[in-house]
Amino acid sequence: MTRVNFGVKPYVYPMPVLIVATYDENGVPDAMNAAWGCITDMNEISISMSSHKTTDNIEKTKAFTVSFATEDTVVPCDYVGIVSANQVPDKFAKAGFHATKSEFVDAPLIDELPMALECRYKSFNDGIMIGEIVNVNADESVLTDGKIDIAKLKPITYDPVNHKYTALGPVVGNAFSDGKAIK
Repeated sequence: MTRVNFGVKPYVYPMPVLIVATYDENGVPDAMNAAWGCITDMNEISISMSSHKTTDNIEKTKAFTVSFATEDTVVPCDYVGIVSANQVPDKFAKAGFHATKSEFVDAPLIDELPMALECRYKSFNDGIMIGEIVNVNADESVLTDGKIDIAKLKPITYDPVNHKYTALGPVVGNAFSDGKAIK
């Protein structure tokens, strides 16, 4: 095997495509695309993001939702990542998104995205937004036997090398189980 060095790059696979949604000071929904996010504790998500209208909204409302972009929503999810709400105040509506107010936090759920984390603002330091996950919800259409079914959800990932969105593939193993074969 011959390896090629690329230097310092943000190359991690898979990288979820996260859509962060907030309300502004007038109750208008806003959304942005953020690819650099991860679970950092059982009830915590951390997202690397610079200052945006969205981060301003989060600091005012102390809440946000994080939905997962899907194969069926690539165009609107990409759109909210390339257009600023400071320049296009109605970008949420222009993307074709519709909002339902979260029952748990002062932030919108995006009706077109079937799974969301509902979060309370914890901190925003050095470009890292940290939220406490207070609820996870999913539309019944993406459930099988009462559990979220990744094949029905159809989340996409961001390929940072080629600047592409990619679908996830088939199941290839069983977590916390298959490794027992070599114990």
